[in-house]
Amino acid sequence: MVSAYAELEERMRDRLGGRECLHVPSCRFGLYLALRHWCRPGGRVLMSPVNDDVIFFVVLAAGLRPVQAPLDPRDGSIDTGAVPDSVWRGVSAVLTTNLYGNPDPAPELRARCDALGIPLLEDAAHAIGSEAGGRPVGTWGDASVFSLSKHTGAKTGGFLAFADPALRAELTAARDELLHPPRATSELAYLVRPYAEATVRGLRLVKAAHATLRLLGRQEREEIRMPLRAEELEQALAAAPGLAPFHPWVRVDMHDYRLGAGPGRLRRTRRLLARLDSTLAAHRAGTERLLAGEWGAAGAGPVQPLFRVPLLVADRDAAIAALARRRIVTGYLYDPPLDTYAGEPFTDPSPAPAPAAWFARHALPVDPCRADEVIEVLRAAGVRPVRPPTGPAAPDDARSWRGDRG
Repeated sequence: MVSAYAELEERMRDRLGGRECLHVPSCRFGLYLALRHWCRPGGRVLMSPVNDDVIFFVVLAAGLRPVQAPLDPRDGSIDTGAVPDSVWRGVSAVLTTNLYGNPDPAPELRARCDALGIPLLEDAAHAIGSEAGGRPVGTWGDASVFSLSKHTGAKTGGFLAFADPALRAELTAARDELLHPPRATSELAYLVRPYAEATVRGLRLVKAAHATLRLLGRQEREEIRMPLRAEELEQALAAAPGLAPFHPWVRVDMHDYRLGAGPGRLRRTRRLLARLDSTLAAHRAGTERLLAGEWGAAGAGPVQPLFRVPLLVADRDAAIAALARRRIVTGYLYDPPLDTYAGEPFTDPSPAPAPAAWFARHALPVDPCRADEVIEVLRAAGVRPVRPPTGPAAPDDARSWRGDRG
């Protein structure tokens, strides 16, 4: 019997040079599947502190202890050289983030994981078209997860990609055991959502637009981070591993994260995935314009088709307000870092937290497809750039990294 997902999986397999691909209902679901397969409960996972808190809770749900890594303040990628040997010796896996599409140093991380005999897992939700070391992001790890909610705009689905095709039957069975069957009401809500959002936004009914998203389970946060609810989280940890105890956290902004796809979702996803190359070209062109401006931190190497471009600004709140006046919404903010947000009861803090705190506060993630509008607004508002701090950062000397506001 041919899987209903076969066409989507084949297209993604071609993009990844033949790597095996398994369709999943969401990136977070795929990551949970990967963590449960490649990591034994009780292990410690090195990850980025500037990341979606949902991913943090997925790691906890898998029965694992997050260990926050030092970051490069220029783009939020993992700074492998700043991870002490004592931390490396204590981790049992590494999870990349590829924040906004900026690649983590996958070749270095692959070599380190090979030396330690631990798995490398790649979260490529933002990086479906990015490259690291001359290879697509998602082809370096033992496994990688992709989202179809980001570049494609499908707002559903994703892939778990893995190196060993012999694992397909086992991972398919694990996926199917965790899936909830498609529901007619959810399928209908998914299909009408684009029209509902377009209508209320076209009429400039901003409050109605937010209410519509909340009704559909797509927007629940009042602040950047969801409430931690520490006492409830302690109870959930006692029941880990398992998705059910962590459902209140993992489902945030995507209530159907473990729901099987019906025919309507699959048709729309196939159509949008077929346009991915043209979408990536538009993202790459916009990224290049934004990084060449005064707020960009252009690095070496080819321009990536970033999902969002993290401009570095002195006063992010003022920049967000200026963009909002032009109805340009700023999303995908991850501030404060996860070690500050969750604290030591739930995670090992970064050994050098200051660069991540600096980046989290100054990064303004903007849609590269609106590059010209963003540049016009920021210049008109007089938004000032800020340069990343340079030089080594001692773990206990955050002040030298926090004082530069341009």
